Amino acid sequence: MRLSLGPAIVLFTAMTTTITARAATYVYVSNAEDGNIGLYAMQPDGTLAPGEKFDVGAKPVMPMSISPDKKYLFAAVRSKPFTAVTFAIDHKTGALKKVSSGPLAESFPYIRVDNSGHYLLGAAYFGNLVSVNPIGKDGTVGPPLQVVPTSRHAHSIITDKTGQWVFSPTLGTDQIFQFKLDKKTGKLSANTPATVQVKMGSGPRHIIMSPDNKFAFVLTELTGNVITLALDAKTGLLTEQSSAAILPADSKLVPGQPRTPPPPGTKPRDTSNEIWASDLHITPDGKFLYATERTSSSISAFSVDKATGKLTWLSNTPTEKQPRGFGMDPSGKHLVVTGEKSETISTYKIDGATGALTLIQKYPTGKGSNWVEILTL
Repeated sequence: MRLSLGPAIVLFTAMTTTITARAATYVYVSNAEDGNIGLYAMQPDGTLAPGEKFDVGAKPVMPMSISPDKKYLFAAVRSKPFTAVTFAIDHKTGALKKVSSGPLAESFPYIRVDNSGHYLLGAAYFGNLVSVNPIGKDGTVGPPLQVVPTSRHAHSIITDKTGQWVFSPTLGTDQIFQFKLDKKTGKLSANTPATVQVKMGSGPRHIIMSPDNKFAFVLTELTGNVITLALDAKTGLLTEQSSAAILPADSKLVPGQPRTPPPPGTKPRDTSNEIWASDLHITPDGKFLYATERTSSSISAFSVDKATGKLTWLSNTPTEKQPRGFGMDPSGKHLVVTGEKSETISTYKIDGATGALTLIQKYPTGKGSNWVEILTL
């Protein structure tokens, strides 16, 4: 009797195609005090499977950035000699393999690979500067191409979605520096005007772009607000539109001051009741924005008006202790939050209709966890 294998072959092929097409999502968490990067595999339901930890070779290790082609992860070491360490990403397992290290101009609390993958941008809080390093085809970070002085406490640096315009908030002078990026040379030049002035004493810290590139959102560390600024796509200039507080109306926290080491022989001031906002991210569909505050150890959710960029506060959720950084998976369905004073990280489910956060689970992490990068391959 002759058996027909047609249906079985079709079924097997369909199963194989489904398995092959299923994307893998990996979470990377930098542990400043351990000098390593933890790897977690994210399942479709947002749960994590803890994996290896990869030694950076120095500490503290803090900000990270992944290249647009998803081949490399870059991590900045904030002790002398200041370096950017390049790791190759294994696309089958998510594992990291150290490739090289390159010199950085200063101690950077924030780094970002530009859209082309050719340049590493950095902002230096204590150095009061931003810089550009070249990135080779093998992922190696070369010596700085350019170092640009800014006003006090440059805290982050990003490009817009086109990669043409660059923005860097300076916390100490309440400004946002506006640059043009020459994609051929990697050099920054000041736009006109060179800065946007925001409310004095607010302390602009981190900045992100809306998915449609129409707006920039800036988190103020000292007053706990998210400022919406409209982007003129032709000129690359930002114009402030509105602002929303990240803390509930009944919060007892008061505006803070820039955090710098106290003068020799003096005691640190009491900061236990000061606002200390840290990070913000927006969902890929542009519907919801989230921001963390370290003193209250909480994360707040906003809805976003896509036409105006105006934010409406939705909720405030307790989270890991002193949450410096968090990440959102590329699907926009889950958040991963770290806490510098916590031994765990938390994963949350994002309600696609309401923006509400639901805690999924907590997982062990290293010491001083502070930065999250999430990659889907």
